[in-house]
Parts: sequence; structure tokens; C-alpha cells
Amino acid sequence: MTLPSDTSALANQGRLSGLRARVFAPTSVQKLLAFGSLVLLLIFFSFASPAFMQMDNILGILQATAVNGVLAIACTFVIITGGIDLSVGTLMTFTAVICGVFLTYWHLPMWIGVIAAIATGAICGTISGTLTAKMKIPPFIATLGMMMLLKGLSLVVSADKPIYFTDTENFYMISQDSLIGHVLPSLPIPNAVLILFFLAVLSSITLNRTALGRYTFALGSNEEAVRLSGVNVDRWKIAIYGLGGAICGFAGLLIASRLNSAQPALGQGYELEAIAAVVIGGTSLSGGSGTILGTIIGAFIMSVLTNGLRIMSVAQEWQIVVTGLIIILAVYADILRRRKG
Repeated sequence: MTLPSDTSALANQGRLSGLRARVFAPTSVQKLLAFGSLVLLLIFFSFASPAFMQMDNILGILQATAVNGVLAIACTFVIITGGIDLSVGTLMTFTAVICGVFLTYWHLPMWIGVIAAIATGAICGTISGTLTAKMKIPPFIATLGMMMLLKGLSLVVSADKPIYFTDTENFYMISQDSLIGHVLPSLPIPNAVLILFFLAVLSSITLNRTALGRYTFALGSNEEAVRLSGVNVDRWKIAIYGLGGAICGFAGLLIASRLNSAQPALGQGYELEAIAAVVIGGTSLSGGSGTILGTIIGAFIMSVLTNGLRIMSVAQEWQIVVTGLIIILAVYADILRRRKG
């Protein structure tokens, strides 16, 4: 008997996505709990320090959330498939360095540097997906190797020194300028936040309204069942990792614009905050469930917590301890949730 092709297998998407919706989809209660936790953190830090609610500090939180949020969106796609991507932080740095090479070293137009950063992210993500899908290397090992590889390449390409964008006119505007602020001066929301929300809406539509999104959930729910349905699982998995890499390219542009430089030693450690935001937002590390909205809420929780602890003069080492505890609690909550399911 001949297995159906990818085209005919689309008929199975309804059954696969229906199973995912009934069994694995996060409930609205979980989202409300995450949102409620965010509100409580805002209230607590507002009373703990008068400086917390000042406009400059709020803008700092928004800028930090923009970068972490974009990385978390990239992780969401991969984690829903049941995989993991530890390379998002160093990939962000590598795309920023590539952008710096195009704009500062080669003096090319800014739009070419932007496309180069996004394309570089997509290529690196595709390589990670190929290592996982074709070579059957576990995602943890494949992306760990990619993380170290990209960290080294960033240092090699930049000659182990920052690349500054001082000669690139208006590059800072990508992240730091405010289109809304020009219209409403009392509401200077950075462009980075607008890009975050734009990507979040686009990713949410992709995840819930396209074949790529349906297969993302299906792979995390039961990859073998999808394979037996005649679907080219490897192709879709590579596409998902490639999409995640392209999104990391946007994060690279945001952080490079924010710092007005590409810092080759930056990036490692960002993947932990991104994964924590995804899990806090309700996405299961076992795959099969997750929402972009939950991820954005999780990203804001991480940014508010980090900023609030810093405002309260909590030592950095204790900030790391708190972040680790939150990750453990979030994963344990996911385990309990799946047991009940």
C-alpha cells in the first residue's frame, strides 16, 4: 500500500489539530494565571521602589522585553514540536555581527544589512533543523553545538572586537526611535516594542491559521502518527527551525540597534531567559501545546522580575538564583498540568 503524499495528507491535519486542541491546548485559566502573576509583580515592585514606575524605567523594561520576547517567539515554535533550541542567544549575536559586516565594513545600504541578518538567521536555523531531522542528532546536542559554533564565529568574523554602527545613518531608529511618540509625545513607546507585537501577531496567525502551524502542533503531539500519515516530517521540522532562526535575526537587529553596535561576546545566557518565558507562558517542554500570547506574557514576567530585583539592589548572583528557581517551578507546573491532562 502506498503512503499518501504531503498534499493528500493535508486531510489528516483536521484530525491531528483537533486532537491537539482537545488534549494539549493550554486553557484560558493558565493564561489568566500568568497574566495575574505579571500584575502582582508590577504592584509589588511599584510599592517596593518608587523608581520602578518612572517612565525611563518602564521604557527600559519594554526595550528588554522586545529582545527577549522575539527570542522567546522563536523558541515557542521549536518547543511546541517537542524540540529545544539552545542557540537562539548566540544566533542573535551572530546575525548582529553579520549586519555589522555588511553595513560598517562593506558600507552597503541599511536594507541590505537588515535582509542579511534575517537571512543568516534563517540559514543557521535551517542547519540546526537539518542536524536534528536528517542526521537524527538530539535537538539538545545539535543546538548546543550550534550555540558554541556561532559564539566562535561571532568572535572570528568581528576579530574579537565590537562593530559600531556610528557611520550608518538612522540605524538606531530600528529599536530606539518611536513612531507612536512622534504622534503622541506622552507615549514614547520604542519601535522595538512595535516590532515585537508585529512579530507576535504574525507568528500567532502562522501558528493557528496555516499548515506550518498545524504541523508544528502535530509534530509535538505525536510525530510518529504524522509520519505514518504520509507527511514529510523532516521537511516541516527543518522549516520550523528555519523560521525560528529568521525570527532570531530580528532579535539581532533589535539588540544591535539598541546598543548601536554588534557585541560579539554577547548572547550566551539569553536562551535561558527565552526558554523560561516560553514555559512560564504555558508552552509544554514535552511539545504539543503553546501560544504566542502566553509567551509574550512570560517574557514580560521575566523582564519585570529582573528589572524589579535590580531596582531593589538585589545582588546579581541572587537574581540568577531567582531566575533558576522560576524555571524549575514553571517546568514542574507543566509536569503537573500534563499529569492532570
